[in-house]
Amino acid sequence: MKKNRKSGSGKPPRLANSMKETNFVRICILPTIILLILINIVPLLSSLRYSFTEYTARKLTVPGENPLFIGNENYINLLTDPSVWERFTTTARYVILSVGGEMILGFSFALLLQTKFKGRGIIQTLLVLPMTMSPVIVGLMWKLFLDPNWGMFNYLLGLGRVDWAQDPNINLYAIVMADIWMWTPFVMLLSLAGLSAVPQSLYEAAEVDRASGWFKFTRITLPMVSPLLMIALIFRVMEAFKVFDLPMGITGTGAAAPPLISIKLYKDTFLTWKTGYGSALGYIVLLIVVAITSIFVKYLNKAKQED
Repeated sequence: MKKNRKSGSGKPPRLANSMKETNFVRICILPTIILLILINIVPLLSSLRYSFTEYTARKLTVPGENPLFIGNENYINLLTDPSVWERFTTTARYVILSVGGEMILGFSFALLLQTKFKGRGIIQTLLVLPMTMSPVIVGLMWKLFLDPNWGMFNYLLGLGRVDWAQDPNINLYAIVMADIWMWTPFVMLLSLAGLSAVPQSLYEAAEVDRASGWFKFTRITLPMVSPLLMIALIFRVMEAFKVFDLPMGITGTGAAAPPLISIKLYKDTFLTWKTGYGSALGYIVLLIVVAITSIFVKYLNKAKQED
């Protein structure tokens, strides 16, 4: 019997070639990883440092001079400020209204599109179009649509001259409507993916047992689709909690803007140039989003284990 030839390192040729290819791939990926670290990790750590200082990015500092360290004073000032808590409350209301509407409408559209009918593909494509647009463009488009002078929204509903964008009592709901219009297709697509994965044999067995439509929905459809619905909920809560582009496009960041936490973060950091203060607020928002997401992920893992 002929012995297998081995490379100089004592390894089979196929294994040696495989290791060379792996090392080559790692070398090619390494610059991208370094770039991502520089773009993401370095600013994140720098902002964490600034959150404990009285630092402004506008001030011309002496080279080598460190920002004034003030400890956790920024965090204490933020957490004891009633206006900050008011903005968190408003942001929470916005998240509940927008994400709740998207989940209900998205899942409802998915149930309707699950049935095959003529023109289904065209309707599905048209429903997905809002999600493909830039959020800033959507905000500006809705601002024109809601204009009290010549916008179509008030005319179609017969509401008269209602200033949806600049009235501080209702402009939050204008942003909610725009957000629901834009991101309902995202929930719909994930719901359609979940519905298409449900085995038809379960419905056939339920038909044999003469189960009602409500029983099939609550015992088969909803439990099977719930993991994907939870994923959609996680992504939409994260995005809605830190939404800025839609309010920027619809209401701007002036006095009439709704008291959202993202708008305060923008004003403190980039208008008044309180960089350290804004960095602390940004980390508070980050911790809240991570905490909420962790709760949802826990329930998602629990649902997967039950399956």
